[in-house]
Amino acid sequence: MLTVPNALSALRLVLVPVFLWLLFGAHANGWAVAILMFSGFSDWADGKIARLVDNQSSRLGELLDPLVDRIYMVTVPVALALYGVVPWWVVLTLLGRDIVLAATLPLLRRRGLTALPVTYLGKAATFALMSGFPWILLGQWDATWSRVALACGWAFLLWGVALYLWSAVLYLVQVGMVMRQLPVRS
Repeated sequence: MLTVPNALSALRLVLVPVFLWLLFGAHANGWAVAILMFSGFSDWADGKIARLVDNQSSRLGELLDPLVDRIYMVTVPVALALYGVVPWWVVLTLLGRDIVLAATLPLLRRRGLTALPVTYLGKAATFALMSGFPWILLGQWDATWSRVALACGWAFLLWGVALYLWSAVLYLVQVGMVMRQLPVRS
């Protein structure tokens, strides 16, 4: 249970309310960006460490990491929409995708599966989204470099949304295959 990946996931979880306070309470956008960047990097690092280092993977980590990812993928877009830098259609698209996929979980569980494996495409989508949000927030400064940051942020964000939706389509195809091939368990 006490592993480096689990500690990184727990730290990312603790940083969610800190990010919100920095954005809305302290109006410290630079620190809010730093938290988003750290969270994106630590999400990559905890998975890498868990796969490559002996005794660093755990059942807790298998549950905690995706849970923290989902919390970030809800909290950050909603916060940035409330802050006025991300349009609500982005938030609704991301949340709608997650709601549709969550609705398939009972179907999988009735067939003895807890979930389908995470795909490389889904990881790439999450990476693009987690990269885009801090760039968009960086793009809010009144400087020439911030225009470049904003353009990069939107490139990552739009690519991430497209990949996120495409990964959902592939996931739904897999769910359909499971439903056709595996019988319902009693």
